[in-house]
Amino acid sequence: MTAADHDGRPPASGPAAVASLPRAERRTGLKVAAVGSVRPQERFVPAEVAVALVHDGATTAVMMATPDDLEDFAVGFSLTERIVATADAVREVEVVPQADGVEVRIWLAPGLAGDLAARRRAIAGPTGCGLCGVDSLAAAVAPVAVVDTDLALEPADVAAALKAVAAAQTLGRETRATHAAALWSRRDGLIALREDVGRHNALDKLVGAAARAGRLAPAAAVVVTSRVSVEMVQKTAALGAPVLIAVSAPTTLAIRTAGAAGITLVAVARDDGFEIFTRPDRIRVAGAGYPQRTVDVVA
Repeated sequence: MTAADHDGRPPASGPAAVASLPRAERRTGLKVAAVGSVRPQERFVPAEVAVALVHDGATTAVMMATPDDLEDFAVGFSLTERIVATADAVREVEVVPQADGVEVRIWLAPGLAGDLAARRRAIAGPTGCGLCGVDSLAAAVAPVAVVDTDLALEPADVAAALKAVAAAQTLGRETRATHAAALWSRRDGLIALREDVGRHNALDKLVGAAARAGRLAPAAAVVVTSRVSVEMVQKTAALGAPVLIAVSAPTTLAIRTAGAAGITLVAVARDDGFEIFTRPDRIRVAGAGYPQRTVDVVA
């Protein structure tokens, strides 16, 4: 893709333009059983394509992603990477298929060019990237906004959120190869869910979907089907969610960042219980309805 490719407006963009890009494809391989038998095995595999995020005519990042919900991805990425402060600063998003991937053209409100220039870089990223366009250690561990809310959940709510997310992972069930990020509340249940081959991408898509819908998250929890690294906590803080629930374990920096941001970090959340690493006051652990292990609280 060249700079010239970014000029002007495409004749077609958006959901209709990417209808020809499936999010999963059927493939046939060989199933080898432990007893030695071999048979054909058909399964769905998730699509993975190069997605270039182009802000105001210049590439900001290139990463591998599932070609689905790319408008949400554009807004969420712009928010979580601090290119914009609000969803309103994104004037327009155009999704344009290319021969070698997809361009997502993002047009920002006037006056943001200077801030964008400071963050812009063109990178051939892995499947998703956690800290895109960050070129200093200080920027990578920059403080996040404190999430201040009196939301309280029961252990049964954690179980209900996990169950709702599992039931809604259509792409994950088809492929067994994608991550999901969801927004869940006691009042509304599952509010939104996005899937992608990259865990960061899935969460960026969720942030974008919530922002585009004008849906703030002070009374909701983010649920992710992955481990928790610091970037996942930072993106959760950008959404304003006070609780982050993950099926796998967190890193040390993720725990410290969640604690500093006032986010309740619930991880290793499985059928047999979960662990609370920060702000345990938001989870009423004396509640019934969820098998409980020993709760580990890390300061």
